Amino acid sequence: MIAFVSGQVAALAPDSAVIEVGGIGMAVQCAPGTLAPLRIGQPARLATSLVVREDSLTLYGFADDDERQVFELLQTVSGVGPRLAQTILAVHAPDALRAAVAAGDEKALTAVPGIGKKGAQRLLLELRDRLGAPVGAVRAGAVAAAPASWSEQLLAALTGLGYTAKDAEEAVAAVTPQAEAAQEPQVGTLLRAALQSLNRTR
Repeated sequence: MIAFVSGQVAALAPDSAVIEVGGIGMAVQCAPGTLAPLRIGQPARLATSLVVREDSLTLYGFADDDERQVFELLQTVSGVGPRLAQTILAVHAPDALRAAVAAGDEKALTAVPGIGKKGAQRLLLELRDRLGAPVGAVRAGAVAAAPASWSEQLLAALTGLGYTAKDAEEAVAAVTPQAEAAQEPQVGTLLRAALQSLNRTR
């Protein structure tokens, strides 16, 4: 298992980064919140999880080991693959997810694009005794104070659903006026509008 990569950031995209490690460029799939502090030419260290499929090897990157461990635990839930697990973490940081599961908060889980009522119930049932309690009140409060923006959540959701980074960016741009007109943009509503705009362009 590749536990982490450390090196200079060689390239950045809306859903990935290339980290130069020993002269080799390692492509790492990341949520927008993980990519936000990275800068091309600057050093970076990302915790990673390698997902092996018959036709692919995909390296997923995270801000820290805790986020990676939650990502791997999420995939043990029936119906949750790596893309959806990453989308969940793009919407809810690990401690926020722990708090939601501990409280049995279905509404918080259905706020994640791609998770309906039954999916939320399955997550609550299968993770209740395995995810653990929030690491601490201070950290949980910090997470709550700085959630991912609606655009970051929407971009992560669209790429998680399989759209290309370019299509996802265009869809986000298409719904930006709608989001800016709302006092509190709802990601679920914006996702439906974004999907409609993508369907119209096909």
